[in-house]
Amino acid sequence: MTEAGREEAGPLTVCLIEDDEAVRRGCQQAMHLADMEVQAFRDVESALAALAEAPPAVVVSDVRLPGRSGLELLEELHRKDPDLPVILITGHGDVTMAVEAMRAGAYDFIQKPFHSERLVDVTRRALEKQALVRENRRLREQLGSLGAKPLIGRSEAMQKVRRSIAALAPTDVDVLVLGETGTGKEVVARALHAQSGRKGPFVALNCGALPESVFESEMFGHEPGAFTGATRRRIGKVEYANGGTLFLDEIESMPLGLQVKLLRVLQERSVERLGSNASIPVDARIIAATKVDLKQLSDQGAFRADLYFRLNVVSIELPPLRQRLGDLPALMAYFLAQAAARFNREVPAWDELDLVRWQQYDWPGNVRELKSAAERICLGVGDGLEAARPASASLSARLEVYERGLIREALRSAKGQVAAAADLLQVPRKTLYDKLARHGLDPDLFR
Repeated sequence: MTEAGREEAGPLTVCLIEDDEAVRRGCQQAMHLADMEVQAFRDVESALAALAEAPPAVVVSDVRLPGRSGLELLEELHRKDPDLPVILITGHGDVTMAVEAMRAGAYDFIQKPFHSERLVDVTRRALEKQALVRENRRLREQLGSLGAKPLIGRSEAMQKVRRSIAALAPTDVDVLVLGETGTGKEVVARALHAQSGRKGPFVALNCGALPESVFESEMFGHEPGAFTGATRRRIGKVEYANGGTLFLDEIESMPLGLQVKLLRVLQERSVERLGSNASIPVDARIIAATKVDLKQLSDQGAFRADLYFRLNVVSIELPPLRQRLGDLPALMAYFLAQAAARFNREVPAWDELDLVRWQQYDWPGNVRELKSAAERICLGVGDGLEAARPASASLSARLEVYERGLIREALRSAKGQVAAAADLLQVPRKTLYDKLARHGLDPDLFR
C-alpha cells in the first residue's frame, strides 16, 4: 500500500497542539467525551515528528507556541496537504491575527476563553469535511486507473448496477443500458469497456445528434465516389471501434433504414462501407443505450423488433436519482469537489437543511442536473432549484434527515462499529445496514 493509501485508510484523528498544560488537558478531555480520537502535543516540533508517522484528519493548534507559531505550522501543513483542516486558537486581542490566519487557509479559529462545546462543534465540522475529502479521493481513484468515471452511490440499486458491470464486462456480450436522461448511461458503458480488458478504443456515437443524410456514412464509412462530395475513403464508427467498444446512445433515434445494417453487423461481425461490396471483419462490442421503452416502440413499428430482441440479450437498468436519494450526499460532495478544482474555488459547505431541500426535488435531469447544480453552488449563484421546490420541507423529508442524523450520531459513538450502533439505536443489525445503504452512510468514515 502506498503512503497515500495508508493515510486514507487510517482513523479520523485530531492533532491538538497547546503549550498550556491546563488548556491542553481540558481540550483533550472535551474531545474524548465527544468520542474523538486525539493526540496532544505541547509544541510544533514534537507534533510534526509524530504526524510524519500518522497524518491526522484535523489539526487544532494555539497560535502562540514556543518555537514555531501556529501560523508557521499552518503554512507548512498546507504545503503538504492543502485540504487538511487547521483550526487555530487565538488569545484575546488577536483578531487581526485570526483574520490573517483565515486568509492563509485556516479552517476556523477559536478565541480564548472559549467553551468546550465551541471547540467540539468546530472540530466535528472539520472532521466531517475531511471525511468527505477522503471519500472524494476514494471515489476519484475508484476507477481512475481504468480511465473511467466512478459510479457513485452505495444504494442497493447502484450496487446491483456495479455487480452487473463486474459480471458482464469480461464477456463479449452486447449490452443494452436503460435509463432516463442524465442517469449516467455513458458512465456505465465506459465502465464496461474499462473492465473488459479490450485494447481497442471506446467510440461513442449519439444517434439522435446526427442528421439522417450523414448517418450512414458516419456509422459505416464510405469509399471515394460513393456519393457527391465523397473524394476519399472514410472509416466509420463501427470499423474504428475494432478491438474496442462502440457505444450507441439514443439508439431509438437510429433511422429504420439503417437499423437492418446494424443488425447485420451484430449478427455477422462485419461491416460494408457505403459504395463498397467488400465485407470487413470487425471485433467491436456494441453497447446501446435508450431512455424509452424499445419494446413499445417496436410494437408500434417505430423500431425494428428483430434489432430490439438482438440488442436486449442482457440489459442494465439505471435508477433515476429520485429513487436513490441516499446517494445524493456522496454525489453532491463529489461534484462540488470537481467544480471547486475546475473553477479554482474552495469547496462550498452545505448542511442537513440543504439536504432536505435537495431531497424534496425530483431531479428530472437526474445526476447530470445535480452536477450542474453543484457547479452553480461552487460559483456562488445558488443551486438554481428554488423555483422548482416547495418552500417548506415535507414531513417525510424531515423524518429522513432526522433519521440520518441519529444514525450518524450512533456511528460516531460506536466508532463505526455497525453492531454497536445497532444496539444504541435498538434496531436489528440488518435493518441498520439497509438504512445505511439508503442514506449513503459509510461506517468506515466514523472509525
